[in-house]
Amino acid sequence: MMSKLKTIQKKAVIRKEGGLFDFSGTEIMRDAASVTAAGEDTTGSSEDTADKPMRGAEILVRGLIRNGVDKIFGLPGGAVLHIYDELWRFRDEITHYLVRHEQGAVHAAEGYARATGKVGAALVTSGPGATNAITGIATAYMDSIPLVVITGQVPLPVIGTDAFQEVDTFGLTLPIVKHSYLVRDVRDLAAIIDEAFHIAASGKPGPVVIDVPKDITAQICEEPRTKFARVFADDVPPAADEAILDTITDRLINAERPIFYVGGGIVTSGASDDLMKVVELLQAPVTPTLMGLGGFPTAHKLSLGMLGMHGTYAANMGVSEADLLVAVGVRFDDRVTGKLATFASQAEIIHIDIDPSNIGKVKQPHISLVSDAKSALQRIATKLESREGAALNAGKAKREEWWKKLRAWLDSVPFGCKYSETEINPQQVIEELHRITQGVAIIVTDVGQHQMWAAQFYPFKRSRQWITSGGLGTMGFGLPAAMGAQLACPDKTVVAVVGDGGFQMTNQEIITAIQYKIPLKVLIMNNGYLGMVRQWQEMFYDRAYSEVDLSISPDFVKLAEAYGALGLRAKIPSELAEVLEKGLAHDGVTIMDIVVSKEENVFPIIPAGQDTRNMILK
Repeated sequence: MMSKLKTIQKKAVIRKEGGLFDFSGTEIMRDAASVTAAGEDTTGSSEDTADKPMRGAEILVRGLIRNGVDKIFGLPGGAVLHIYDELWRFRDEITHYLVRHEQGAVHAAEGYARATGKVGAALVTSGPGATNAITGIATAYMDSIPLVVITGQVPLPVIGTDAFQEVDTFGLTLPIVKHSYLVRDVRDLAAIIDEAFHIAASGKPGPVVIDVPKDITAQICEEPRTKFARVFADDVPPAADEAILDTITDRLINAERPIFYVGGGIVTSGASDDLMKVVELLQAPVTPTLMGLGGFPTAHKLSLGMLGMHGTYAANMGVSEADLLVAVGVRFDDRVTGKLATFASQAEIIHIDIDPSNIGKVKQPHISLVSDAKSALQRIATKLESREGAALNAGKAKREEWWKKLRAWLDSVPFGCKYSETEINPQQVIEELHRITQGVAIIVTDVGQHQMWAAQFYPFKRSRQWITSGGLGTMGFGLPAAMGAQLACPDKTVVAVVGDGGFQMTNQEIITAIQYKIPLKVLIMNNGYLGMVRQWQEMFYDRAYSEVDLSISPDFVKLAEAYGALGLRAKIPSELAEVLEKGLAHDGVTIMDIVVSKEENVFPIIPAGQDTRNMILK
């Protein structure tokens, strides 16, 4: 690519580390070292340039590529212009997706990370760019999703002066990241990039923020400091104590009423097959959390379905009467435990988690093991296999009565779906979606009633088939996260199941999908309300429907058409299958407005803070 050197304007300039800058620190001409005598710009080559002086922006982009990033989501601004200049030069190696709001950038990066297990990447500018990204960062932190979010910052000399678009990104994000950096020396930038990706993915994953001042991206670095600055404790997983493993194995074999309570740690560590091996050896029941869905197949004969506030009757009753609760990759969230004092009150609790701070934080276990789920379950399976077959068979025999009770609960109170000839029932929508997609689509949801119906009525077969915001409960997550998941899995059907409330928070990202020809499928459960809030107001606030009416909303079909997408609507049951089939078959972006019954509620429900046995069934 022929170089187009920028014209040096007639104003005072200073030379700093080989480049020309105005007094604000803004570069106005690239250093000649990056341009060959023939005028050919060589900065876009990914060949080994270890000995070549580079400006910080090039070091950063090369660092992204070195760490496997080929897709990044972002929105440019003044503080990151040098970085965007380099992204243009490296556009054959890393594709940038221009979102319409920085929250969408981070959610899209999350969707990519959740669908693949790889580290997602986002790039935003300083000030409002960084503050707009905070919701996405917090969402990733609560659900342990590996991200590297690069934020622009004002030049180092003016930090603390309330410069234009200055904000303390380091301070603002400190409680919601696994680690964060403010880059102060361009020589450290390459090492920081490598370190950030290592931290985001290792141990318990999470988001890492790198705040990069504009002058750092402009400075020329001749002698980078490439060694990691620190050694992190989660580099080497702790070795499991053999005595503890033997004790756990004994408890598993001898328990009469065991239940495996498994969460997102099963998905994150890739432990699904190992979990399957252990529970099949024991013939023990499994109940996943919302974040653990797909980590164990919903339809498997050993599955009790999801537990917690909107979980199955069998799972919640089973936990209340279990004599052994094996908690793997979970944190005893309040939406699972209900009244903590009575949760699993008859059980000896074994807690296995990679994060030692989770052990005893909410519920004190009787036995604990700090380990990633995959390693722990592999070693437990090995120990179970080494035991005599007679011991395993005796344990299974003990559990026959337990299984009779569990199956009776499963049969007596299944998830129910009412059918009508005049109104579309929301549960029916998910059942029809499951039928048409043959149960293999990646389902990405927003937060609310539709999220719970999707969790209840779409049986998941594998890990990373279910993508949702769990811990933070972020409305607006679904659409941009589905966009990232579709880019991660171009050969799979990805469906964003959203409510009419959450859809209106981030629907501007439809145009991003249009621009980059991402075949996004969006299914709107349109009940004209902020549905879950309305349900709580109905059940616990004497039907005082305070500020939940969304009946004044755009025509979503016309909105889709305005964006250049296919818009479809179903208002009565006879239209549902045709709309879903047509929408899912379309090779572009589709918005399906499904008008569902307005006051349908999610059941079962355990009122917040109540005993899990006190479920309201309908």
